[in-house]
Amino acid sequence: MSEANGRSTNPALHGYLDGLVRRYERPAFIGEDPISVPHGFDSSDDRAVIGLFAALLAWGRRDVMLRKLHELCERMRMQPARFVRRYDSDRDAERLDGFKHRTFQPTDARWLTRNLRDALDRHGSVQRLFARHLAPGDAHVGPAIQGFSETVIEINAGTPARLRKHLARPEAGSACKRLAMYLRWMVRGGPVDFGTWRQIRPAQLLVPLDTHSGRIARRLGLLRGRRSNDWKAALQLTRRCRRLCPHDPARYDFALFGAGVSGARLAERFVASSGEEAGATVR
Repeated sequence: MSEANGRSTNPALHGYLDGLVRRYERPAFIGEDPISVPHGFDSSDDRAVIGLFAALLAWGRRDVMLRKLHELCERMRMQPARFVRRYDSDRDAERLDGFKHRTFQPTDARWLTRNLRDALDRHGSVQRLFARHLAPGDAHVGPAIQGFSETVIEINAGTPARLRKHLARPEAGSACKRLAMYLRWMVRGGPVDFGTWRQIRPAQLLVPLDTHSGRIARRLGLLRGRRSNDWKAALQLTRRCRRLCPHDPARYDFALFGAGVSGARLAERFVASSGEEAGATVR
């Protein structure tokens, strides 16, 4: 994809990506995605709290991940916001005993819940935990992600160092995919995302970058010169997507991740233009 004057000069690719967004950004997307877990709650506070856990645990096999998240909801008595806000280590820690998913162990569940409780006591809501670190003129939510993770990690002096690996930070070079995805859920509107947060603008969102979206982005020439799905790659991809849609770059997460996870074959004319291996046209 060639660029001039800071804007995309390939309207055909732009239209193709918009078509992929329309294909995947539908209510049917929800059922097998971790966003289905917060969609099971009516309260915006419950959605924000359990959505955070859902995003942080969104890795590994989807069926296993969703089963573990439903288990976590049951352990929280189907009242995640109340459980976290009223969490008492002496009274409630046993509710989290035995809960684990991949490398996320019971001690991580207990400390994340305790530290999130204290952060909510101090700042009021998950939205404020992110937004207080973001200026209106900031180009992207990197400072919000960095500030959120640092706050939750550092709010209690005894927090074990192992919690850091579950709370990504741009400073560490991570693409921060899961927290970028969580912010997409909360900030964007549409048939899939909630769009209930107003202190962060959709224009500031990052495109969540993982193996699936990174592979498709590279084949379409939206990512060049970076082999790793790291923070710099996430910024590059977001800049390219912002040229296509300045007010809502994260919408292209549906195109890239949707095509990647579904195994869709891409239109040959766009793959060829990126210099990568060509594929057949998406029908």
